[in-house]
Amino acid sequence: MIDKKQPTIGLIEVPATGLYDAEGKNWTSLYRHRSLISKQVLISDLRAGGFDAQLVNLRDGDYSEEFGQIFWKGMTLRKTFVGGNIFALDPQAFDAWGITVNFSQDRQVSCLLIEHLAKGKRPIVVGGSDAVAEPHHYLQAGAAAVVLDKSGAANWAIFDYVLGKTPREDLTGVVLADGKQYARKTKAKSPEEWALPSVEVARECLGILPNVQGLVPIGSLVADIGCDRTCDFCMTPTYGTGYRRMTPKTALKWLEIQKEAGAVSINIGSDQFLARTLFPGGRDEILEITNGAREMGISLMWPNGLELRKTTLGAGRNYESTDLRPDEELIEALFGWNGKVGCPLAYIPAERPVFGRESYKKLLPWQEHCTLMKSVVRTGVPVIAYGIIIGLPDDDIDDLLRLEEAISELVDELVEINPKVEFQIACYSIAPLPGTPQSHNLRKLGLLQFEDSCVWGGLWTPTCNTHHLSYAQISDWQIRLSKIRRSASEFTNYSGEYSGLVSTASSNDSKIALANVS
Repeated sequence: MIDKKQPTIGLIEVPATGLYDAEGKNWTSLYRHRSLISKQVLISDLRAGGFDAQLVNLRDGDYSEEFGQIFWKGMTLRKTFVGGNIFALDPQAFDAWGITVNFSQDRQVSCLLIEHLAKGKRPIVVGGSDAVAEPHHYLQAGAAAVVLDKSGAANWAIFDYVLGKTPREDLTGVVLADGKQYARKTKAKSPEEWALPSVEVARECLGILPNVQGLVPIGSLVADIGCDRTCDFCMTPTYGTGYRRMTPKTALKWLEIQKEAGAVSINIGSDQFLARTLFPGGRDEILEITNGAREMGISLMWPNGLELRKTTLGAGRNYESTDLRPDEELIEALFGWNGKVGCPLAYIPAERPVFGRESYKKLLPWQEHCTLMKSVVRTGVPVIAYGIIIGLPDDDIDDLLRLEEAISELVDELVEINPKVEFQIACYSIAPLPGTPQSHNLRKLGLLQFEDSCVWGGLWTPTCNTHHLSYAQISDWQIRLSKIRRSASEFTNYSGEYSGLVSTASSNDSKIALANVS
């Protein structure tokens, strides 16, 4: 079997994890029907390496199954996977398996899947953010190897190795089932070096979600990896890739393929697209990519967020003399919407824009933040998801009351500028994401109340007390702040289908889950 010219690899997109209470409300995000951002890169890369890589999408089916329960905030939540049936997979259907686990809330169902596949005696390779941070969970479940290199540089050699072939190059950036670990290469692979997807692969990895353009196919592009910031709540600084980017020429090739595959909008999956502004000519690269997308008639969305500080004339630098006035041309290029092309949805990582800003070096002073937000709204962007974080160790009721008042006043001013803008508050709670300084600190302070990754990995089920408030009080505040000026929407909330926040969900996920588990 391993002598085939092209060994087969089944690349699995794991089912979504829901947390359902007795009333049928889901308390976490079911990230379904989304473009398969990492799979598009991985399938193309492995095919370029001589493997017959095939997508096995267990995210978007109509099956669901309960796999556990947890008592949280006075209620019993049913852990339920939604999508395809993991136990219906033939463990011997491929020569090898690949599984990506980026979100900690999917850890438990992914390990159930690995245990099932391991019965087929085919090697299983696991990657993704959660696996990079805590590989032992996946190795104990039966994985042959966990890839620690997020850039893709380790992929060909590790699949050669587990398939019994002589690796074409030394193993790098992986840990094996026996515990032996191979250090990452000093130089990570750049997105510029990634293999372009075929139109077929791009089409297979499209998502379909409603936005202001209708129920449209959504493609994806990861134009950059890494980040120049080191926020203590984020896993990206732990990846060790450095900041690496595609040239505009290559990025536009990816966009052309997405359009040919049928995409109307594109999710830009970069962690820090605007870090380009720190390099000579980087601002011009941003304009070339965004204007090029408009010219080909394809829209760009920013689900991972754009750092407002980098849309200033000072380009995000942290000097006292940095010019924090808006770069209006850049803001228009990123957020402008003319009714047909441009930016139909933007996520703004405001984090703690007023009180608690000290924890985040990337944030602007409040007045400058408000000025930038007004510039963004003037571009005509129709939907803004405004991300804030609560549950910091020192948070108390007074802090959250002042935060509520400040954001409410800001939203009122923004709606005066553009009465049609849909402003969604995405209020996250801090979480002990593995490998981050915040995770270490929360445990050291004794504030973490749950060690269940299905719960703390979802961000909508707070699991940490503050020095002044319980996790249940943080949850109540999360719901309260998320409803600031909320209006009825036909669009999927960026935060996913969480019925405590979205009164009328725009997908049938809850109906599917409830019908199957009742």
